[in-house]
Parts: sequence; structure tokens; C-alpha cells
Amino acid sequence: MVSSRVTTQSKKPAPYEIHAEQDPVVPEPLGPIVLKLDPVLRLTGELLLELCSLNDAVRIELNAKQELELLPPANPSSSNQNANISVDLGNWARANGTGLGSDSYAGFTPPNGAVRSPDASWILKERCAEIPDKEKHKFTPIVPDFVVELRSPSDSLRGIQAKLEEYIAHGVRLGWLIDLLDPRHRVYVYRPNAPVEVREGPETLSGDPELPGFVLDLQPVWGPAL
Repeated sequence: MVSSRVTTQSKKPAPYEIHAEQDPVVPEPLGPIVLKLDPVLRLTGELLLELCSLNDAVRIELNAKQELELLPPANPSSSNQNANISVDLGNWARANGTGLGSDSYAGFTPPNGAVRSPDASWILKERCAEIPDKEKHKFTPIVPDFVVELRSPSDSLRGIQAKLEEYIAHGVRLGWLIDLLDPRHRVYVYRPNAPVEVREGPETLSGDPELPGFVLDLQPVWGPAL
């Protein structure tokens, strides 16, 4: 498979420059169901954690507007692709020893008050050590150093691009958006103060220099759906 790169030309990241309107063959789902809560209810981290526990068949996130975003569970194909990524990241993290890898069950709270659960993430151990013990069993009040988001059939491209922008704006050092719906096998690479890099058809992705030595094998991810 041949990999090519396309980089946006703006001086700062602009993920909306490339979207489904330029490619009519790529489906554009409506995205999550959004429930407005304010001013009727403002969720605390404890209440949101309890709500997620009671509704584990639904993926729940909280955006910066304090609105609930509801997504259906991942289908078997997307779940398998997510598992392949989590396994590769977890194996590297264990061997590297400098940080902790997480799957999509980890929730993080950036400074804007949102609660996000990336499909995979990694955070330096020295930053984890700064989290008070009483906060470690809640949604972590910190952002990862690295995140991965997979675009599945329930995700709009613009919506998930905005989520990557949110991660980077609040301290994530490297973000990968892997578009499972695009037949060109596009990957969007996000870094602070840099244009969004768009790659087509990569067989691997390197995490250097943020994750030294980590190489994600994308062939199982691009493989046939279940």
C-alpha cells in the first residue's frame, strides 16, 4: 500500500480545510445525540461517573458547554480495530516504562470542563504522579500526552476533528485521527502550533518524538470489517 502526505497550508492547525464536502463518496453521519442540561442541571464529575455506570451500553461524554454527548456502543468491527490499537500501545508502554496507556474507558477532564474518553491514550508517569490520590478514582483532571480517535459510522468528520483540536488546545502533544470511513485510508496527525498533517494509506504510524520508538501497525486497522 502506498502512503502519501498532504499538509494544510495555514499557519496554525485548521482541520476543517479537508472534510466530507470535498469527497462525496465518504459518508457524513450526524454525530452524537446532544442533550442540553444547563440551567436545569449541572453535572459534577461524581454524578457523571454514576450516570455512565448506570448506562454502560451508551458512550457518554460531556462537552465544554456542559452538554451530554451520547453515542451508541461501537460495532464489532470498530471495536476490533480499537482493540488492535490499544494492544500495540499497551505493549509499547509496558516495554518503554515512562508512561501509562489507556483504552476508551479512561475519562479525562481538560481545563474547559469537558469530560473526554479518547479511543486510546498515553500519559507520562511523572504527570500521573501529580494527581491527588482522591482524584485518581474519578475522571482524571488532566489531559493525556497522546490520544487516538477512530472515526466510526456514528462520527461526523467535522465533529471528531473539533475534538482533536480541543485536545491539542488543552495540552495534548500528539493526536491521531484515523478515518475508518474514508476509502483512501486517511489519517490526520495533530501537534501543537503546527499544520494538520493528512496522510493517505499509511501502513504504519510513528509516535516519535513524543512516544519514542512507538510504531502503530495500521494493517489490522485497515483490514476487512467483521
